[in-house]
Formats: sequence, C-alpha cells, structure tokens
Amino acid sequence: MIPLVSKLYCSSSEVVFVVRTRPHVINGGGFVVTDCDQKVVFSVDGCGVLGKEDELILRDGKRDALLLLRGKGGIFEALSFHKMWRAYKYDFQGSKKVVFSLKRPKSCLPVKNDVGIKINTKPKVSTKDWDFEINGYFPGKKCSIIDSQGNVVAQIGTNKKAGEMLSKDIYYVSIKPGIDQAFVVGVIAILDNIYGESTSC
Repeated sequence: MIPLVSKLYCSSSEVVFVVRTRPHVINGGGFVVTDCDQKVVFSVDGCGVLGKEDELILRDGKRDALLLLRGKGGIFEALSFHKMWRAYKYDFQGSKKVVFSLKRPKSCLPVKNDVGIKINTKPKVSTKDWDFEINGYFPGKKCSIIDSQGNVVAQIGTNKKAGEMLSKDIYYVSIKPGIDQAFVVGVIAILDNIYGESTSC
C-alpha cells in the first residue's frame, strides 16, 4: 500500500498499539496510542481540547499535528443520506490536502454494526468506489478495517492476549505490515467521535 500520511508510519511487521481514552475533565478528552514499551506514538485531541464539534487533530508522539479530521455539517449534512468526514494533512507550503474521506450512512434506527461505513483514499488504492470499509461494531471494540479485496488491514479489540481483559477505557489495535498506522488511528478517531466517545463534545 502507498503511505497515505507518511512512510514513517508504515512498518515491515505487524504492530499492536494500546489505545487509552482520556477523561474529558482532566485532559479535555481524546485518546493516546502507545506501543508495547508504553511510549506515546499518537494522540488525538477532540472537542474538549479544540472547542469545536466535528473537528479532531491527530498528533505524533512529539505532539506535532499530522492530520486535521473534520466532519461536514450544516446544510450539506442535512440534505445528505451520509455523514461525511475528511482527513487533511498540510504540505510544506501550508496548504491542506485531503488524505482520505469516511462516509457513514445516516440511520433513524439504532444499529449494532458498522455496515456501510466506507473509506476513500487519495490517491485511490482500489478500482472500486471505496478503498476500505469497517466491519463489526466500534462501540463494542470488535471491528476491523478491511481493504477492497476483503483483507483485514487493522483489527480493534478489547483483549491483547486470550483471557486478558482490558478496561472499557483501554483497547488495542493490531495493524498489518505495510499499512499506514497514522491512517488507521485517524479512522479510529473519527469512529470514536461518531459514536460519542472520548473525542466528542
């Protein structure tokens, strides 16, 4: 796969990260992502830090901004059958460039899976009208990001090893070799916000 954010975030082997949500009252919400040595690799600032609904910032371990994640709202959302999010990165000249977009169908009924959530990347990595999709249910921390050929590229779960349970504020993500880790964490940040978790207002 072509690096979407940077080749710095593509590993030649599978990686497992731990995601820890931050309480709204202490750090304004959001979450941090750590490696097996408990070193912070990524963090996400949400509404509690930024003060804006439907806007998130994905940062690297040094707290430098990697992606601006923004949900489309207003009349566009009211007239659409989908909720749309876009991820932007800034180039060296300071202009924004769309890296990926995530589209979730609106539903009047409560759903227990993430059917219909599609992700398009720029540049496209598939000949289909979508490049990745979400399979499973994010609030239950049992979901996967799947490419257009049906391959699991990232898995989100609640137990690192069989029998080892983590708290509801801690879960893991396993990312396959060659997949842009910043892209995966950006998708997780958007899902977190969609479902009203740590990054939402």
